[in-house]
Amino acid sequence: MSLIRNPESYAVQLDEKAARLRDLLAPFAAPEPQVFDSPWEHYRLRAEFRLWREGEDRHYAMFAAGDKHTPILIDDFPIASQRINQLMPRLKAAWQASKALSFKLFQVEFLTTLSGDALITLCYHRPLDAAWQADAERLAADLGVSVIGRSRGQRLVIGRDFVEEQLQVAGRTFRYRQPEGAFTQPNGIVCQKMLQWAYDALGERQDDLLELYCGNGNFTLPLSTRVRKVLATEISKSSVNAALANLADNAIDSIELVRLSAEELTQALNNVRPFRRLAGIDLASYDFGTVFVDPPRAGMDPDTCELTRRFERILYISCNPETLASNIAQLHDSHRIERCALFDQFPWTHHMESGVLLVRR
Repeated sequence: MSLIRNPESYAVQLDEKAARLRDLLAPFAAPEPQVFDSPWEHYRLRAEFRLWREGEDRHYAMFAAGDKHTPILIDDFPIASQRINQLMPRLKAAWQASKALSFKLFQVEFLTTLSGDALITLCYHRPLDAAWQADAERLAADLGVSVIGRSRGQRLVIGRDFVEEQLQVAGRTFRYRQPEGAFTQPNGIVCQKMLQWAYDALGERQDDLLELYCGNGNFTLPLSTRVRKVLATEISKSSVNAALANLADNAIDSIELVRLSAEELTQALNNVRPFRRLAGIDLASYDFGTVFVDPPRAGMDPDTCELTRRFERILYISCNPETLASNIAQLHDSHRIERCALFDQFPWTHHMESGVLLVRR
């Protein structure tokens, strides 16, 4: 793909991704994918930089893959959000003016939202002391952000350890807490398009939804408004805690959240073994019509894939089209692709998100 970043070259690389997805899904007689584009700049809500020291100055730096010794010094970062680009020079000026902030600072992480919230994490090769705390508090107030200081065995939080996002789906605003260090969708504009596509693909249902890999409830919240009730699972403690807070913040009471992996839930539904974490949840009371999955890059393991086969409808969001195709190959004899989509979460890279709705034949 071209490295020249402009609207024309972006259109070319998006066409290349769409062609790749068509090729991968062609063996399954997939319909033409809907293609959801991204802004070609200022789309990324997260950014992480190493710091490179030259003399007494420290600079934002990145490195080419496989090369940790030749820094690419950065003054701005056009693919990152406007908020990150506004904060970068102000943060740099602050650490240059403060020995407490700059001493043994080696990494900076930004987390922002479409709604304007921001959190900065500063990582150090030294213990953080009262002088750091005082200067970091002034920094947080000056920039209007939360600040987290990290060093070995330390995590000091000034403000909050999460940002708050607001996403619009079908005319409703959903509020999300996004914790520092936990997974969140990096491209908020495209995330909204993904949520709307999944909402439309699910449709208005009179039965229940099973969701695997629910994260902080990104999809869970809007999809819960389309069904009778939801059973959602997630293994990450930080994501589960964020999801529980998000359920409360959005006043949604039709979702049961269980800290289980997809593999463990498969064992529970197949009566392989009981789990104390399912105590109080009557699995037999659910009338599951659809399973929603958004697995990691490795896709679903074979047993979980077989579990999804028992559902009338499988709504699948994937961050790896190759493992998506592999999972569909396992399911193709029982389910056909009714809808598919490409979501360009990561412009200027080969990565892409995709979605399919599989319906029983």
